[in-house]
Amino acid sequence: MYNKQDCMMAIDAGTGSVRAIVFDALGKQIAVSQREWIHIHDERYPGSISFDWQKNWKIIKACIYDVLHDHKIDASQIKGISSTSMREGIVLYDHDGNELLAFSNIDARSKKEVLSLKRKFPELEKKLYDISGQTFALSSIPRLIWVKNNRPDIYRQITCVNMLSDWILYKLSGELLTEPSNASTSGVLSLSTRKWDLKIPELVNIDPSIFPSVFESGTKVGDVLPSVASETGLETSTSVITGGGDSQLGCIGVGSIQNGQAALFGGSFWQYEYNTNNPLVDQEARLRMNCHAIPNLWQYEGIAWNSGLVMRWFRDAFCQLEKVFAEANDIDVYSLLDAKASKIPAGANGMISTFADVMNFISMKHAAPTFTNFDIDPNNFNKYTFYRSIMENAALITRGHVENIKKMTNKQPKEIIFAGGASKNPLWSQIVADVLGIKIKTPVIKEATALGASLLAGVGTGIYSSLDEAVEQVVHFDKIYEPNLANSSVYVKQYEQWQKVYQAQLALSERNVTRFMWRAPGVH
Repeated sequence: MYNKQDCMMAIDAGTGSVRAIVFDALGKQIAVSQREWIHIHDERYPGSISFDWQKNWKIIKACIYDVLHDHKIDASQIKGISSTSMREGIVLYDHDGNELLAFSNIDARSKKEVLSLKRKFPELEKKLYDISGQTFALSSIPRLIWVKNNRPDIYRQITCVNMLSDWILYKLSGELLTEPSNASTSGVLSLSTRKWDLKIPELVNIDPSIFPSVFESGTKVGDVLPSVASETGLETSTSVITGGGDSQLGCIGVGSIQNGQAALFGGSFWQYEYNTNNPLVDQEARLRMNCHAIPNLWQYEGIAWNSGLVMRWFRDAFCQLEKVFAEANDIDVYSLLDAKASKIPAGANGMISTFADVMNFISMKHAAPTFTNFDIDPNNFNKYTFYRSIMENAALITRGHVENIKKMTNKQPKEIIFAGGASKNPLWSQIVADVLGIKIKTPVIKEATALGASLLAGVGTGIYSSLDEAVEQVVHFDKIYEPNLANSSVYVKQYEQWQKVYQAQLALSERNVTRFMWRAPGVH
C-alpha cells in the first residue's frame, strides 16, 4: 500500500528537450523542470545528428536540481527514479564506461551503409525483420557499421552499446544495461526471447560482445550515485529503476497494458500501438513490431509521418490573423480554427490531402504532399476546409494501420485510447472516432510518457504491488467520443479514394516528377 508522501521522479528525454518530473503516488504531477537541448551536426558527415552526452548530462542534472529546489521538494520523498527517451538513439562506451559516441534518434549518416547492405545481402533485411521486428530504416545496425567504416579508432574501443534511456540510468546509478522496449528498436533484440540475438551482429560482422545485460522494465538496478546526489540534491537511498521507450511508456501512462488494448499518440508523429501476447511479425513487413515495456507483451506499431508537424506548418504559414487574434484575446489559436472547421462537413467537401502514406516499414517512403479535389469556391474550399482535411489525413493513415493489423490478427479493438497533444482537440478526437468507426477515449493525463516512467519507478520500489494496481490507482479518462455513423460511412468511401490518390502521388515521386517528402536511407 502506498504512502501519500511517496513520490517518483521521471526523466523524460525527447528529441528537442528533457524534463525532470515528480509525481505523487496518485499520479498527480507535483513539479516539473524542462530545458531544451540541441544535437550536433558534424559537417564532415552528411546527415549526422549526434547526441551531445557531455552537455546533455549537465542539462539533465540541472533539471533534477531545479525541480527539487525550485519547488522545495524533500528529496527523501523521492523513492524511485526512472527514465524514458526517444527511441533508436544509441550510446557507445569504452572499457572504462566512458562515452565514445552517441547518435540521436534522427541521425541519418548511414545511407551508404544501408545501400551496401541491401546490395550485398538482398534477403538480409527481411530476415532481420522476422527476428527483431525492425528494418534498416531506424535500427542501430547501419550506424554501427558506419562507425566501423568511418571511425575505426572509436570502433576498436567499443565494449558496450545501449539506448539513450539506458544511458540516463547509467549516469544515475553507474550500471550499464538495457531493457527490451527501447532495445527492441535497435534491431538486434530477438522478439521471441526479449534478449539480444547475437547472430544478428555476427551476420554483418559487428562485434557481438558489446551488447549488455537485459532487464525488464520496472526492475531496480541500483541506487543514485553519491556524486550525482551531491550535484542534484537527490539522495543515495533513491532507487534507480529501468524505464523504456517513449511510446511504450506512454501506453503504460494511459493504461494500455493488456493484450488486445490499443493506444494512439498524436504528437509530431502519430503512433498507433496495438498490444498482443503473440510476437508474430507481419509477413509483408509493413508494420513495426516492438517489445512492450511489460513482460510477455508486444506491440504492432504504425507510424503516421509528420501529422502534428503538418498542422503546425499550416497554422504558421496560413493563419497569421488567427494567431494575432488568439494572442490578443488570450485564447488558443487552434480553438478558433476548430470552430470554423467543425462547420465543414465530414470529408471536407471531397477534398483529399496526402501528407504521408500508411506505414510500409520494409520500404519507408512518403510522396510529395498535396491537396487535391477542390474547386475554386471560397465558400466550400477555404483555409478551414484545408485545415479539416489535414485532420482527416492523419486519421485516414491511422485507419490504414488499424486495418492492416486486423488483416494479420483478425482482431480489432473495441475502443482506442487517444493521448498526446492532438487528443486535447475535441474536433480532431471526434474525427478520429468517425474515420476509424471505433470509440475513442482520452485520458485525464494526456502527456503520458513521463507518467508511465513514474509508474514503473513506483512498481520497482514497491509503492505499488503491481502495474495493474498502479494503473487502476492513477489512470482516469475524461471524455469518450462515439463514432458518428453517418460521418463514418462518408469516410469509408473517402479512405478508398484517398488510397488511390496517394498511390498516384507516390508514382509521381518515384518518377522524379515530384520530390519525396521523406525516404528511409537506402530506399528507392
